[in-house]
Amino acid sequence: MSQLPSTSVSTEETLQQMPVMQHLIVLRQYLFKIVGVTIFLFFCLLPFRNQTYQWLSEPLRQQLPATSTMIATDVTATFMAPFKLNLFVAFMLAMPYIIYQIWSFIKPALYEKEQHLAIPLLFGSILLFYLGVAFAYFITLPAILHFFISVSPETVAPMTDINSYLSFCLKLFLVFGFTFEIPIITLVLILIGVVSTQSLVEKRRFIVVGCFFVAMFVTPPDALSMIMLAVPMWMLFEIGLLFGKILEKRKAVSE
Repeated sequence: MSQLPSTSVSTEETLQQMPVMQHLIVLRQYLFKIVGVTIFLFFCLLPFRNQTYQWLSEPLRQQLPATSTMIATDVTATFMAPFKLNLFVAFMLAMPYIIYQIWSFIKPALYEKEQHLAIPLLFGSILLFYLGVAFAYFITLPAILHFFISVSPETVAPMTDINSYLSFCLKLFLVFGFTFEIPIITLVLILIGVVSTQSLVEKRRFIVVGCFFVAMFVTPPDALSMIMLAVPMWMLFEIGLLFGKILEKRKAVSE
């Protein structure tokens, strides 16, 4: 990052604080860009907010009986639910640009070798996040909805509030999106020397138990949801561990 022109200061303490302030100023500029692009996409998508919600509610509407529909229990729900979803979609579409801005901010602090490693990790994190959201929408969400509706009593007509359904879906998307980042997190921890592949192999049984423990708290209270999150978490950890072993072997050969 470029340095600001030096100015006269009264104390040595002020001199020590100037680099930090400069970083904060540069960071603010990047944040303004991120917010600006997100707001721009939000307004571009705003005319299609109702169609977007129709697309989101498709898995639920396919599972509902013919006599059931979605409902709005709040006067403002018919406006606020598509509005919130529109903001989430804008954020999702802006994610590559957001990652690029983060990369632009941290790039000057990295060595050239670290930059070569960071680029594929950043692109990989974007791809994995989108894959996690897609997995949640096309596979996990229909299975969970089918389970809950199929076990409902015959005398109860399922009618889901649109705000409740939106909150449920967004939570599910974010959980799976960040869960699919596990290979990247595993690789980063191995690369910076926090853990080794050998230590991860030795603690594999505890990590598997931890996957089910975490899934139990972040998914709906049913075994199907827990398994559909815990098993991918475990598999993604194994993928990260595999690539970590490959990187360690290459590093050993180069040395």
